Amino acid sequence: MPHLSLDTELIDQARTRARNIAVQVWEQVSSYTTTTVERATLRLFGVDGVNDQGVPLPNVVVDHLHKKGMLGKGAVYPVANAMRFHGITAQEVALRVAGGSLHLDGVPPGDEGAVTELAHSLAEQACAAIQAKREEKNKLVERLGMGEPPYLYLIVATGNIYEDIKQAQAAARQGADIIAVIRTTGQSLLDYVPYGATTEGFGGTYATQENFRLMRRALDEVGEQIGRYIRLTNYCSGLCMPEIAVMGALERLDMMLNDSMYGIIFRDINMQRTFIDQFFSRMINAYAGIVINTGEDNYLTTADAYTQAHTVLASQFINEQFGLLSGLTEEQMGLGHAFEMDPDMEDGFLWELAQAQLVRQVFPTSPVKYMPPTKYMTGNIFKGHVQDALFNVTSVVTGQTIHLLGMLTEAIHTPLLHDRYLSIENARYIFNNMRHLGEEIEFKPGGRIQKRANQVLCQAAAMLMEIEAMGLMQAIGRGMFADICRFPEGGKGLSGVVPKTADYYNPFTELMLSGKLGGR
Repeated sequence: MPHLSLDTELIDQARTRARNIAVQVWEQVSSYTTTTVERATLRLFGVDGVNDQGVPLPNVVVDHLHKKGMLGKGAVYPVANAMRFHGITAQEVALRVAGGSLHLDGVPPGDEGAVTELAHSLAEQACAAIQAKREEKNKLVERLGMGEPPYLYLIVATGNIYEDIKQAQAAARQGADIIAVIRTTGQSLLDYVPYGATTEGFGGTYATQENFRLMRRALDEVGEQIGRYIRLTNYCSGLCMPEIAVMGALERLDMMLNDSMYGIIFRDINMQRTFIDQFFSRMINAYAGIVINTGEDNYLTTADAYTQAHTVLASQFINEQFGLLSGLTEEQMGLGHAFEMDPDMEDGFLWELAQAQLVRQVFPTSPVKYMPPTKYMTGNIFKGHVQDALFNVTSVVTGQTIHLLGMLTEAIHTPLLHDRYLSIENARYIFNNMRHLGEEIEFKPGGRIQKRANQVLCQAAAMLMEIEAMGLMQAIGRGMFADICRFPEGGKGLSGVVPKTADYYNPFTELMLSGKLGGR
């Protein structure tokens, strides 16, 4: 790939500051749990299904504990205590609580060592199940292989999982490497996970465990037919981030959109709630071998891509450190950025090249996620197709990894089958004809691209210094990201933040994060 001359000492300083910022946040929230962390834990113990009113059983049990003032100890201990006392499973505990025949505060306390031993054993079984799914995927990838990067990432978003499956399989046959099932509008604000297969959704399809299972099976089926492993993506951001991470781990998803900053800024989810949820959900993603996708690209939909490019880089530094604290490796971090310069700006393509190459070099082992132009897509499909072509050129020349395919009908409608076909054809033509162009060119020393990349790096480093001094929560409150202000006590979900008691217990942090900060 072409190479920029960057200040490596400044990059190291930026990483250190980002690490300090991430640790500051962890220290602020580590003495709390959330209702959805505890629900996720129960799902790992096998609690699933709904009560007679359609309320998910994990919600029923956690709400019961919350009302009884018992949630600060965590959901694990009281449920395991009831299991041991009555000789029943976690699912049966949930069903009895839902039916009103069991009150967890009325179960006599058992031998603490025996209860924790039971809970630890159940947690080990859950971890073994996740590892089995990870090994299953590894064997499929080894046998079928995958495409060549930049990997073509396509979305399906009909609202009906069965229609999504038809479109996903067609896209795979046309050349897609990754299928992303877009989540229905507003699901990130639901404080529960819908149950079962769904056929109605607006702007996308509900993220449910059954929908995950159906799509995974469909992609495995088409993968066998075409001789290529097709990866599956869905969203675990939002108020149920940890629960959906569990579902993704159990149903062998390959990638998940996982970014608290996105939820805070664009969905107004309480920052304390979502930072806690992010630590736990990324721990599960890490253990399952799932690649996360972060949402910095969204900043440029509300802020100017030229003047605010450094905010994307600064956030990527922070997200990288958040990920490491949760057990993710650099190879599991699909840090997001986007091709969003105003197309009428002179030399805009040069600035896009500079940003893409900068991100690629600063995070050399991360499978960075590159997003197509959306902000300035007007409905002129001919101009839009050219904008996507320039995006494709940038991606292959700078060696991007996860390439979210641009659509010529962006801003008109949800993509149709032939829209995807034309966009795949565009990308494959450019990728093939320019496959090794990056190996043949150099950036002019002291030239526009070189200067622009170093300018953005310097601005990002300065921003991180400022955030380190004030704290990330205060920085978000000042609107330093995406030109949107959010506050620690504001947003949705704060009532689900619960102080941990001195005897709080959750075996999964120990099992999944041995020796890492998140496991303290």
